[in-house]
Amino acid sequence: MRFVSPKLLSNISKNKKWLNRELSRSSASVSIEDPLAGIRILDMTRILAGPFCTMILGDLGAEVIKVENPNGGDETRNWGPPFINNESAYFISINRNKKSIAIDLKMPQGRDLIKELAVKSDVLVENFVPEKLSSFGLDYNSLKQIAPHLIYCSITGYGSTGPYATRPGFDVIAASMSGLLSITGPEDGEPCKVGVAMIDLATGLYAHGAIMAALLQRMKTGKGQNVDCNLLSTQVSLLANIGSNYLNAGYKANRWGTAHESIVPYQAFRTKDGYITVGAGSNKQFKVLCEILNVQHLLTDPKFLTNKDRVKNRKILISELNNIFSKQSTQQWMNKFEGCDIPCGPVNEIEQVFNDPQVIHNKMVIDMIHSTAGNIRMTGPAVKYSDINNQGRLPPPSFAEHTDVVLSSVLSYSKDKIQFLRESKVIS
Repeated sequence: MRFVSPKLLSNISKNKKWLNRELSRSSASVSIEDPLAGIRILDMTRILAGPFCTMILGDLGAEVIKVENPNGGDETRNWGPPFINNESAYFISINRNKKSIAIDLKMPQGRDLIKELAVKSDVLVENFVPEKLSSFGLDYNSLKQIAPHLIYCSITGYGSTGPYATRPGFDVIAASMSGLLSITGPEDGEPCKVGVAMIDLATGLYAHGAIMAALLQRMKTGKGQNVDCNLLSTQVSLLANIGSNYLNAGYKANRWGTAHESIVPYQAFRTKDGYITVGAGSNKQFKVLCEILNVQHLLTDPKFLTNKDRVKNRKILISELNNIFSKQSTQQWMNKFEGCDIPCGPVNEIEQVFNDPQVIHNKMVIDMIHSTAGNIRMTGPAVKYSDINNQGRLPPPSFAEHTDVVLSSVLSYSKDKIQFLRESKVIS
C-alpha cells in the first residue's frame, strides 16, 4: 500500500473546500464529476496546438478564457472556406468550451488586465514567439511575482531558448526539420506532408498532459511552475523506433508510402474499387492471410518463411499480393477477413469515416448550437471515462462574446469601468 503524506492530505482537504467554493461561483455548466471543475485557464494561444490543448482541458471541465487580439482575433477565424454563417469551420473545430475576450496587449491597461486575470487563474497557456511576452512584462518570471501559484505553459516552434528560439514555427516546418517529411510519402516520390497538422495536435496533447502533471504537483507544493513545450521536440520524441534505429544502429530511414520498413506485409493494397490496408505482424498472421487469399504455396516458399525473409523479398511478395487484392472489391475482402485474426480496414474517405458504424457507436460527433452559426457538428473527445465527464459544454465562442461577463464575474468590474475600457479601445 502506498502511503500519502499528511501534507498532501491537508492540501487535498483545502482543495476540496476551494473547489466547492469555485463551483458555486462558476457560471459554466460543470459539476463535481468534471475532473477540472474549478480550474481556470487563461488561454493566450491561437492557431492549432495551443487551442487544441486548452479545448481538451475545457472538455474535462476547466473554465477556459480565450484572450484574442481586438483586431480580428485568432487568425483561424478567417481560415476557410468553408464558413458557417461567417464562422470558420477551422476555428470551430478546436475552440469549444471557451469564453472569448478581446484585449489589446499593446496598451498598458490591456497588460494590466492580463495580470489581474493571471492572479485569478490556475493556468496560463501561450504560444507567442519567445521574448514577445517578456517585452510586455507578461513572461513567467514576471507573473510568478504576483501569482506564484500560476502554472505557465509556453508552446513554441523550437523551444524557449537555443539557436532557433526566436524563429516563428509552423507544423510543416517542424515536420521538415524533425525528419517527418523525409520519411513520409511514396518510396520513389517527393517528401509528403501528413494530411492533418499532426505535430501541432501532438504538441497540444503533450501540453495538456504536462499541465495536468503540474496541477498535481501544485497540490503537493502549493507552487506553480513553467512548462515548456515545442513542436520540434514533440516530433523528435515521436520518431520512436525510427529514431532508435538510427541512434543504436546507424540505420537511415526511407519513405515507404503506406508500407512498414520492418514488417511485411503491412500496407494498403489496391482493390477493384478502392484500397484496403492489411497488416500481418507475425508468422501466424501471415499464415492466416495466405489461407484467406488462397495462396498457401507462399507459406513454403523459402523467400517468405519469416518476417525477416519477407522484408528482404518485399517487392516480390507485394507484387503477388497486389495482383490478388485487385480482383475483388474492398467490401468483398472485408467480408472475407471478418472474424479472423488479421488487422485490416478500408481506406475510407472522410464521408465514409463519419458513416462508419464503429465511429457512430463511439459517438465521435457532437452537435452544438452556436450563437451565430446555428447548428454545428464537431468531432468529439476521443477518451471515454466510467465516472467522470469529458464532453462539449459550451459551443465555440463568437469573437469577444464574453468580454463583459468575464470582466464582471472574474474581476468584479462595473459596467461603467468596462465601458470606459471599451471606449479607450483596450477591449472589444
